[in-house]
Amino acid sequence: MLKLMNELEQVWAKQLETKIAESNNTDVADYLNLRAANDFVRTASVKWLFDSMTEIVAFANRGQIQIALENHSPHQFELNKANMVGAILRLRFGVRCLSLEAGWTRTPSDGFMRGGALAAARLAHFGMKKHDEEIILLRDEDFPNWFSVGIDGKREVFNSMNLRKHFELFVG
Repeated sequence: MLKLMNELEQVWAKQLETKIAESNNTDVADYLNLRAANDFVRTASVKWLFDSMTEIVAFANRGQIQIALENHSPHQFELNKANMVGAILRLRFGVRCLSLEAGWTRTPSDGFMRGGALAAARLAHFGMKKHDEEIILLRDEDFPNWFSVGIDGKREVFNSMNLRKHFELFVG
């Protein structure tokens, strides 16, 4: 089904490009180019999150612990009253579970991204809600970075060290 949707989107995009070229409407063309650029940044940034966590798990699995990974895409989840479409990565270790959900709104009915975010993600620790964390993807001087947003609204850069801290909390 997902493959069919991607093919339909490609056909639609090609037809739209043709119509725009015929009408000389640069506003629509500019919007579509911006959307394509943002989607590329979103996709690459979500991939970085998932690849980084998978690498941390793979390194740990070389040792004595065995952590199971589940990756599902497409995946929908609600974050700040908006419907996010993306993927989920679940880590399981005994009864422990750490979920990493990441995505962005795709249609107007999904709501909107708050705080100028391009994408959003949530790390959720099963049974340890106080350690859950939400992060957003922002352009920082035209370079994308993940940021953790505190209760006070203060933003701090979120990087692979933050992922490692969540992992260490997960394995105990």
